[in-house]
Amino acid sequence: MSNLVIFLGPPGAGKGTQAAKISKEKNLAHISTGDMLREHVSNGTELGNMAKTLLDQGKLVPDSLVIEMLIERLNSDDCKNGAILDGFPRTIAQAESLDEISNQFKISKVIVFDANHEELVRRILYRGETSGRSDDTEESISVRLKVYELDTAPLIDHYKQKNLVVNINAIGEVDNIYNLISGEF
Repeated sequence: MSNLVIFLGPPGAGKGTQAAKISKEKNLAHISTGDMLREHVSNGTELGNMAKTLLDQGKLVPDSLVIEMLIERLNSDDCKNGAILDGFPRTIAQAESLDEISNQFKISKVIVFDANHEELVRRILYRGETSGRSDDTEESISVRLKVYELDTAPLIDHYKQKNLVVNINAIGEVDNIYNLISGEF
């Protein structure tokens, strides 16, 4: 059974940056549902075209499509030592779907990235300027942060009830935050 560590937090909190570093150090797969979706978008697949319209508006792609992609990805060879889930689950329904496949994959920890609103907006705007991501605009950032508060933040309580949550202050130097997270593995 593979162990899963969930990185949970608002857009721009640094989940992807830290997941990339930790996954290399700990020999875990780094699974970003956002990256999977963006790959579909850039390849112009049917799912990618549907996803692009939603992502550009700051909305979420339907759970059924994301879960199907995730299960396929978790069964890849590079997941045999476990994986870091970056950007999944985003809703209680997705968390319940993940619980349903817990006979194959066990959630060992949920690391919650804490950062204030102003810092998140600053980081996302900077990322948009440097990466060219079409969904990093002021309009979509506002929508995405609201969606996070409504749909994703309740997951913190969901996982607290299972004694899986570890809060990390996600403001500061990347290496200092990395050291905090690395100590949790």
